[in-house]
Amino acid sequence: MQREDVKDLLWFLEVAKEQSFTKAAANLGTSQSTLSHAIKQLEARLGVRLLTRTTRSVATTEAGERLFRSIAPRFDGIEADLTDLVAFREKPSGTVRLTLSDHALQTTVWPKLARVLAGYADLKVELYADNGMRNIVEERFDAGVRLGESVDKDMIAVRIGPDWRLRAVASPKYLAAYGSPTTPQDLVGHVCINTRQATWGGFYAWEFEKDGRELRVRVDGQLSFNSSIVQIDAALNGYGIAYIPEDLVEEHIAAGKLQPVLDDWSQPFTGYHLYYPSRRQMSPAMAVVVDALRHRGGA
Repeated sequence: MQREDVKDLLWFLEVAKEQSFTKAAANLGTSQSTLSHAIKQLEARLGVRLLTRTTRSVATTEAGERLFRSIAPRFDGIEADLTDLVAFREKPSGTVRLTLSDHALQTTVWPKLARVLAGYADLKVELYADNGMRNIVEERFDAGVRLGESVDKDMIAVRIGPDWRLRAVASPKYLAAYGSPTTPQDLVGHVCINTRQATWGGFYAWEFEKDGRELRVRVDGQLSFNSSIVQIDAALNGYGIAYIPEDLVEEHIAAGKLQPVLDDWSQPFTGYHLYYPSRRQMSPAMAVVVDALRHRGGA
């Protein structure tokens, strides 16, 4: 079958259904003369007359009726398949891969996704938690989650959480034995619990700010982790001072199990942002994730 046969067959079906060249031409967005010429060419190629034309009506011949009953359901099936395909494209399905920190996962991303994923059975989300800055394009992630100040300018960034700060904390037992630092520089003489950064392999330099003065201090101690959660347990057991997201330790502070130090030097960070390449077209699955995570509260 040649390509023009397919088009002409579709035009024949429209004329046979409407029993009118005028109505069929209007439906197809073409002229009556063009439509009539196409049907005549189809009849010539098939070697049979398909339509009986009068000045007032159009009807299918016996051959035309047979052809209509044979091919109409097939084209209807193709149209239905195409409709289903478009629906599949628009239906949130497939896998969305995110790279994020354990803190972002526990406090921001998972609580929000947990409330909506049950409604999207065909949507899969892969959450890769580490404290490194992954190249989301090279490593085939759909998006990443990091603090707003850490997101590259060529990325689209969507705020997904409020500002938050780190707090230096230690157990009363530790502070009774070693005293409390009064300036960030004093941390050099203290036992601290370090954070290993996955991307660069080194330890995180603790960041402080007060009255416009910024300081970065490299601390030392017996223990280092790449997760905030276990650092809390180490601090509770007196292994040193830890620098932990505030929301993870506020209950321990309220209970007196941990005591904050250098609070006046701990300033808020810009909250978590979901970021992804600007050139990437957003899939329906990704749109669900973005909408679920979007921050709708204050700064």
